[in-house]
Amino acid sequence: MREDGKIDYVEFPATGIPAVKRFYSEAFGWSWVDYGPDYVAVDNAGLDGGFNGDAADAGRAAKPLVVLYAHDLEAMAAKVTAAGGVIVNPIYSFPGGRRFHFTDPSGNELAVWSEGRE
Repeated sequence: MREDGKIDYVEFPATGIPAVKRFYSEAFGWSWVDYGPDYVAVDNAGLDGGFNGDAADAGRAAKPLVVLYAHDLEAMAAKVTAAGGVIVNPIYSFPGGRRFHFTDPSGNELAVWSEGRE
């Protein structure tokens, strides 16, 4: 069961989805769920995650993105802001749910997602 504020997903940048899929499949036996030409989710790696190859997101630092979960996305965004976080990408929809990105006081970028209401 998903819980508020817990690490739920890790998203990695990718410069080429086919090469990433081939490498991790051959090296570790991972399988995939495709969400279009620029995004693929890992199906059996021990922790939910995916690879984002969208060139529009390349401006974001080329680092893994830790994604937390929230049942109530708006309430969690308010908590993040009240605690001193800065929302850098307001709530938006994606296949499977909605999410927002924020930075913590050290400048680390994380995201929070919630299921539904796409």
